[in-house]
Amino acid sequence: MIRFVKNGRLILPDNSNLQYSGRIDDTDNKNPMFLYPASYVKIKFNGTSLRVLLKNHHKYWNNYIGVIIDGKQSKHKLSNKGHREIHILGEGLEDTVHEVLLFKRMDGCHFFEFYGFVIDKEAQVFQAEQASKRRIEVYGDSVSAGEVAEIEGYDGIEDPVHTGEYSNAWFSYAWFAARELKAELHDIAQGGIALLDHTGYFSAPNQLGMVSVYDKLRFNPELGELTYWNFEKYTPHVVIIAIGQNDSFPIDVMKDNFYGERADHWRNKYKEFVLMIRGRYPKALIILTTTIIEHHDGWDKSIELICNEVNDSKIVHFMYENNGKGTKGHVRIKEAQKMGKELADYIDSFGDGIWRN
Repeated sequence: MIRFVKNGRLILPDNSNLQYSGRIDDTDNKNPMFLYPASYVKIKFNGTSLRVLLKNHHKYWNNYIGVIIDGKQSKHKLSNKGHREIHILGEGLEDTVHEVLLFKRMDGCHFFEFYGFVIDKEAQVFQAEQASKRRIEVYGDSVSAGEVAEIEGYDGIEDPVHTGEYSNAWFSYAWFAARELKAELHDIAQGGIALLDHTGYFSAPNQLGMVSVYDKLRFNPELGELTYWNFEKYTPHVVIIAIGQNDSFPIDVMKDNFYGERADHWRNKYKEFVLMIRGRYPKALIILTTTIIEHHDGWDKSIELICNEVNDSKIVHFMYENNGKGTKGHVRIKEAQKMGKELADYIDSFGDGIWRN
């Protein structure tokens, strides 16, 4: 549907020419909620300008959206006021057809409601490119979300002081791998998250783990009521479970006592989670992994043990070339690109058959 607004035409979110991707809450298709990193909406239109109407729900850091217009990327800072606002995405554009991707750069530090695009009064909107039929889903932490990826000059070292301006899911290994494989991505990633509740950093001091987030749409309790995801809406061919970094807080149970009761408890819960995902997706290739951020190798050894225990030919353990020893800080663009290429090559090694429904 299209409505005329002052100095333009409002393309409502339920316009059939728009293309969406990601775990998006579209319960009300006239104002879908963008919740997870790498979620996006595409528009193809002609004219000289593009604006977007949205409302930001802020919890922490400064919040930004990502925009790619005709291949050129930019970011736009959002307001913390919690009401509808117009943001200029492009003006003075060449009067021709444009392709635009508006995406969520950041994790659950915020979410936003999308109310539509505004184009020139005489402009038209065309059918945007459809999503790939290849489908990937990632369950991960800040590395999967692209947190602090965009900072330059910090490869291999700890993060600088920041307020969210360097976080960009476009430069996460997850989206690099998906683009390499020409696959659609659902990036269920949250900075600071561990596997289990009361560990890691997300939603401290009452931490939530991936066991409490994996099946949610709205998942941050500090941003309103929690809501559930309908798994029938998206069935991935490949699932990546990239958990095991933040699990060492408050106690690094693998370093403390690899054969101890607390380490055994984590392994048992990890196995339960893997089998729960297998129950959701009986045919998927499931890849168990961590990342290149420094961590005790007991976490990777534990994952290998669980992978062997489940004894499923399509549940596999993957490790990067410099797994657990690549950097003291978050993963930067070049590092993420290398990770994405390694992961994509590994997935490719299973052949085209994994992409069949």
